[in-house]
Amino acid sequence: MTENNKTAWPALHYADWAETCAALHLWTQIVGKYRLAHAPWVNHSWHATLYVTPRGLTTGVVPDGETAISLSFDLRDHVLIGETHNARETFPLEAMSVADFLERTATLVRRLGGKMDIHGAPNEIPEAKPFAQDTAPRPYDRAAVERFHEALVRIDRVFRRFRTGFLGKVSPVHLFWGSFDLAVTRFSGRKAPRHPGGIPRLPDAVTQEAYSHEVSSAGFWPGGSGVDEPMFYSYAYPAPDGFAERPVAPRAARFERSLGEFLLPYEVVRSSPDPEGDLMRFLQSTYEAAAEAAKWDRQALECGVGVPRVPREIGKTSTTSS
Repeated sequence: MTENNKTAWPALHYADWAETCAALHLWTQIVGKYRLAHAPWVNHSWHATLYVTPRGLTTGVVPDGETAISLSFDLRDHVLIGETHNARETFPLEAMSVADFLERTATLVRRLGGKMDIHGAPNEIPEAKPFAQDTAPRPYDRAAVERFHEALVRIDRVFRRFRTGFLGKVSPVHLFWGSFDLAVTRFSGRKAPRHPGGIPRLPDAVTQEAYSHEVSSAGFWPGGSGVDEPMFYSYAYPAPDGFAERPVAPRAARFERSLGEFLLPYEVVRSSPDPEGDLMRFLQSTYEAAAEAAKWDRQALECGVGVPRVPREIGKTSTTSS
């Protein structure tokens, strides 16, 4: 690992930009809910998520009546961009209230010929105000947002590589705006017991559909929700017996019983001589902990990690490696 690669992972100190992070979280909920309101339902709510781009986050194409619209956060020039095949509208990302962001986004969508008809309250945030009533000024730290985006680009690259080592059903790498985490999920193919629900401000029917089948899921939070530093996580649903006691890598990873998840601080990865390698080892070892404890059919589900321009070799089994 070269020094340039090592230092390319930016420092992320949640306390330094917690208020900006909270604002950005709520803004992504508004944009994500626009996609949710128009896109046909896809299993596990995959139709509602956002995706990392070289410049920020995007909805991708959203069908809206007779037109198609994309909404994108440009976190380098700090603008929200709305586009159709023949029109483009923007407004600056800056210090403002959540209500102001909602109004500006609705105006942008209308100018593009779309309809901003969304559920008007945040999800998965206890005691949050409806967007239109959240009129308190919110800060916007441009430098912190740029560091966050740079981290997302680095993490997205590793998650995408990890995703290739699985032949079974596996999610896209996407950002869930409800919990504000970048995630990738593998499925054993077996049905899971009905999830009890109970996630704050999220209908139980949504949770139960999302966890209808057995999963091993990993992701990244920037902080908040009881974890006040950026953190990688990995969990299994349903959690098999012995999952928490399984050995995982790197050594700094730990099982947090209050959350029921393995955790690895972002700072540990960032400061490592091999950030990508350590993150891959965390993803692979925690997946193996779930798959082994739950007795997944690993021979049928796994393959080698994908390599650019090299087709997967048929007839040869291989477990994922870093």
